[in-house]
Amino acid sequence: MQKTNETHIGLDIGTSMVRCVVGTVDLIEGQAPQLSIVGVGTAPNSGMRKGMVVHAEEVSNAVMAALEEAERVSGVNVRQATVLVNGSHVMSQSSKGVVAISGAGRQITDEDRQRVEEAATVIQMPANREIIQVFAKNYHIDGQENIKDPVGMQGVRLEVEALMISASTPALRNLDLALERAGVDVKNRAPAGLAAAESVLDRTQKEIGTAVVDIGSGTTNIIVMEEGEIEHVAVIPVGGQHITNDLAIGLKTELEIAERIKCKYATLDRPENPKIEVQGHEFDANLVRAIVEARVDETLELIEREFSKIKKSKKLPGGVVFVGGGAHLPGLVEFAKEKLQLPVKVGSVRGVSGLKDIVAEPEYATSVGLMMLDVLLGGVTNSSPRKKVSKSNLTDKLRNIFSR
Repeated sequence: MQKTNETHIGLDIGTSMVRCVVGTVDLIEGQAPQLSIVGVGTAPNSGMRKGMVVHAEEVSNAVMAALEEAERVSGVNVRQATVLVNGSHVMSQSSKGVVAISGAGRQITDEDRQRVEEAATVIQMPANREIIQVFAKNYHIDGQENIKDPVGMQGVRLEVEALMISASTPALRNLDLALERAGVDVKNRAPAGLAAAESVLDRTQKEIGTAVVDIGSGTTNIIVMEEGEIEHVAVIPVGGQHITNDLAIGLKTELEIAERIKCKYATLDRPENPKIEVQGHEFDANLVRAIVEARVDETLELIEREFSKIKKSKKLPGGVVFVGGGAHLPGLVEFAKEKLQLPVKVGSVRGVSGLKDIVAEPEYATSVGLMMLDVLLGGVTNSSPRKKVSKSNLTDKLRNIFSR
């Protein structure tokens, strides 16, 4: 077996935790390349609120702690990473681009494809927002629709339907500042839903119509995929921390005790015992369940609202795949099935070797997915100078991510 000297890093800067995953590509003769996890680092993060930086220094310290652990395990010096962009400021919107074909014989070239994709990005965007990713969904040639790859075909008018993901410029700059203090350059950016979908969905799920829902501490990220393309991306500013807050208020107890109750006793199933005891305090288990159920019910209503926006309410054959720390909540699968009227399961990372036991839990779906995106967008080597990916090349490579 021969290994490349390329390392690939995914950096998930979450509201409560920072997770760094380091991977390499193993080349085995006669087999497809295999992704291998060689390093994992985690650290608690207290500098974020609902996915956005509020204390840059605390975020920097958390990032450095996670990186140091990942470097110690992997032996890799982390300089660049594909980084999570999170928060309710992350939005998706559809756009169209149109260009005329003037080449010899009216044959469409790769340059024409890039031109039409760039034309789709020419839209009126607020001064405080910027596009972080563009996905070409399908092309039209002289009225012929649903063309996946127009290169080599003939026509005089080329159109593209694209999905653009944008984010708040101040939020991105604040994150850049925290990473700069930690000594890490941003190689690429990706929303949590996109990264999680790459690590937990197979090709069939991406084709038939599936939603990935990443329930984090401060936010819930949603991505809907169909026919191998991204249909919708959304971030809801509600997560596991809201359950903790609700328990603290409803049980009239301290946040620390409420967090312990959530981690150990929160459930959507019928409680085994009517009373629970934490740090010498006794609580009604049925009341705990009622508080948790109310918050989860509200969150699922917000998720259903996002499905309705794209007319996919109760119309996703692949159902919903939950990832993130919130996916551990007992009874969530059955409760969500009844609420959303869709198939529901908890996702797990697929397609990796190495330290796969460590990243098997659903809270690692985003960080492993970011590492996978780092592979698809071009690797970082220990010995080579830092590389920048042009916007056109990045768009080209992203187009093929989910078809793989």
